[in-house]
Amino acid sequence: MEVQMVHVSDLSLQYCVGCGSCYKTGACIYKDDIENLSLSVADADGIIIGSPTYASNVSGQMKVIIDRGHFVMEQLLHGKYAICVTTYENYGGRDSTKILNKLLLYSGAKISASIALRNRFNKNPMEDIRLKQRIEKIVNSFLEDIVKRRRYRIQGLIHSIIFRMGIQPFVKRKGLEYEGVIKHWKDNNIVC
Repeated sequence: MEVQMVHVSDLSLQYCVGCGSCYKTGACIYKDDIENLSLSVADADGIIIGSPTYASNVSGQMKVIIDRGHFVMEQLLHGKYAICVTTYENYGGRDSTKILNKLLLYSGAKISASIALRNRFNKNPMEDIRLKQRIEKIVNSFLEDIVKRRRYRIQGLIHSIIFRMGIQPFVKRKGLEYEGVIKHWKDNNIVC
C-alpha cells in the first residue's frame, strides 16, 4: 500500500476564474499544484479529505481545491472510497462535514466514514486514547472497504440520481463547451 499525505498549506494555489477551460479541454489554464493533486487523486483507490472549520465552513484553501480539483463534473472520485474529517473548536464542524460529504458524494465517492472532531485550537487530538482507537477502527474499516470493494447501496442510489438527473443532462446540453468532461467520462468508464 502506498500512502500520500498532502498538506494544502504547502501547495501553490491559483484561484478559479470560471473560464471553463477545464470543462472544454480537460485541463485547467493554471499549471500549479492542484493539477498534480488531481492526477494523484485520480490514481488513488481511496481518499481521506479533511479541513479545519473556519466561520462554520471549510478552510479557504480547501475551497480553492474544491473549486479547481475537477471533482464534481469530471466525477474524479467515481468508484473511490473516502473518509471526511473536520475539526472545530466552537461551532460549525458539522456544517463543514456536510460540505465535504456533498463534495464526495456528488463526485462519485463511496463514503466509508465521516468524523467531525471537536478539539481545542492547536491541540493534538491523537493524545486522546479513546479517540485514537476510534480513528484506528474507522481507518481499518476504510481499508477493508477498499480491499473488499464494499457497496454502499443508498449512497450509490443518491449519486446515480444526482448524476443522471442533474450532472449528465447539464453536461450534454453544454455540448462542445464540455467535451473535456465527456472525454474524461468515456476514458474512465463513467456512464454517459
